[in-house]
Amino acid sequence: LVGGHTGGRQLHVLFDVAEQFGDGEIHLTSRANLQIRGITAIAEDVIAAFERTGLLPSREHELARNILVSPQTGFGGGRVDLRLIAHQLDDLLLADLSLTDLPGRFLFVLDDGRGDLLDRRCDLGLVALDQTRVQLRIGDRWGAVVPLEQAAPAMITLARDFLARRGGGPTAAWHVRELPDMLTPDVAPHGDLPRSSAPLPYGSVVGGTHHEIPEGLLARASALALLDEPVLVVTPWRGIFVPDARE
Repeated sequence: LVGGHTGGRQLHVLFDVAEQFGDGEIHLTSRANLQIRGITAIAEDVIAAFERTGLLPSREHELARNILVSPQTGFGGGRVDLRLIAHQLDDLLLADLSLTDLPGRFLFVLDDGRGDLLDRRCDLGLVALDQTRVQLRIGDRWGAVVPLEQAAPAMITLARDFLARRGGGPTAAWHVRELPDMLTPDVAPHGDLPRSSAPLPYGSVVGGTHHEIPEGLLARASALALLDEPVLVVTPWRGIFVPDARE
């Protein structure tokens, strides 16, 4: 899920897939993604069922589309709405077949300036300094300050550089921080960076409601109210944020 975004209709179809081919439940992950477990064989009919959810725009790029975003962005709080940037990043990933070689654990993390994802390790990412500028994250270090509209292309360029430098075989780097040399010179953290904030609490929060999903396991019987919601945002704290705004 790009930024954890999905909807009740997609969740409904995903339950159909889980009940037909898996263990019947939808599992939430710490990367704000959804998983179906218990599938015994990946056959064409299983993949086609996933494609009917609308959540699989490219079979080839599925492992590369790990884009974690501040869940409330665009709905309340934060310095800038990162939804457009997240989807721009995803579009650029999908447009480049070479990026299917990114390791399955490669992660982009986009913090909209509220600091909720500042403590998350990433391979590439950004933190908003204000409405027009972001500072890039490159592995465990800081990168350049760039205009917001240049952030997604800059991360794609860095992802290509990573692939060119990671090596091959069993010793190939899985993460940017494992490279022997940094992708770019180290940059000092900008003075306008936010402080790291606590995980999003459950209950009523700015912009909507954060629902706790015990143990990250979602069953259809307990998710009936969510199936009517047009916008759902899976959070990295194994919850689901339901915005107040209807889109």
